[in-house]
Amino acid sequence: MKIAIIGAGPAGLTFAALMKRQDPRHEITLYERGPRHATWGFGVVFSDRALEFLRADDEELYQTVTPHMETWPHLTIQVNDTRIPITGNGFSATGRLELLTLLYAYVERLGVRIEFEHDIASLDEVQDADLIVGANGAFSWVRTENEDQFGTTTDWRPNRFIWYGTSQVFDSLSLTFRDTPQGVFCAHHYRYSPTMSTFLVEVEDATWQRAGFETMSPEDTIRHCEQVFAQDLGGHPILSNNSYWRQFPAIWNQRWSVGKVVLMGDALRTAHFSIGSGTRLAMEDAVALAKAFREHGSDVPAALAAYQALRLPPMKKIWDAANVSLRWYEHMDERMKALTPVEFAYDYMTRTGRVSHAEMKRRDPGLAEAYEQLHPEVLTG
Repeated sequence: MKIAIIGAGPAGLTFAALMKRQDPRHEITLYERGPRHATWGFGVVFSDRALEFLRADDEELYQTVTPHMETWPHLTIQVNDTRIPITGNGFSATGRLELLTLLYAYVERLGVRIEFEHDIASLDEVQDADLIVGANGAFSWVRTENEDQFGTTTDWRPNRFIWYGTSQVFDSLSLTFRDTPQGVFCAHHYRYSPTMSTFLVEVEDATWQRAGFETMSPEDTIRHCEQVFAQDLGGHPILSNNSYWRQFPAIWNQRWSVGKVVLMGDALRTAHFSIGSGTRLAMEDAVALAKAFREHGSDVPAALAAYQALRLPPMKKIWDAANVSLRWYEHMDERMKALTPVEFAYDYMTRTGRVSHAEMKRRDPGLAEAYEQLHPEVLTG
């Protein structure tokens, strides 16, 4: 097959690798509009199983990436000055650029061609391909130009967030909530290398308005966030990489393919960063699509139908949980006012409904017991 992949992110690169390993005769080209050594953001985070899902399909790729990850066995929730470590929730992380660089080298060794700084602007440019993969992110033009056919819905959520980094190195994935005169500021932060951490700041829209961020310069915005989180940063600066305030688009598509064009990753659906699964979901899309072609050969319609049938049920569960999670942050101000730090941490851990009290007790008996003392009814409920 001749395969054109628009976007050289984790989804497109993983799919290219898997397809080339299945049949080296495939002619695969990735078109990436950015230069080779540029990327947005800082680190990407995975759950404790990290890339375990890749092992059965590409052990070599798993072994290529895994040694470059930072890992830790717990997460931390900090409510103002009350720090609550929570066990039973391991995570792994790596730098986004480092991950992409490893994947670039891996697929090129397999014979995949990557054309950097090649901005495909129309599907007509790649019409000679047997399969066209739209893997070009949440604002994919492949999707937006064909929204009616894909059945796209986009729900713009009200909270504001800005994706920073810092040279402060944290010992776990942490969520720090600080009450200020403008409202609650939340930092999602974790180390992704021995010397760097992601530091994402999120606020409710009313807080963003009261703080005056709409008219604040990028430099003053950083200074304001540094003041809010001064105790947490320990004198380290907040660092920008094309960082700007955004709102999160919850994107979904009823149909994942139109003709020979198929979507993967954030182009297909977005999952809120609070569940730490965006990159994993993108790579799992690639695994599912490659499996569909392994089963159906070069029968593109059959493979694309099988891809959606195979991938939809497990992915929809995570997407639904991510949407419940993002809405939790939309009410963090009122939760901070109404709950003690223990209640707040427990409420966070059980926010999606996927973690019961029994499961909370298994993961972190200490937090479960502290909550039971405040709410003995959970023992009988």
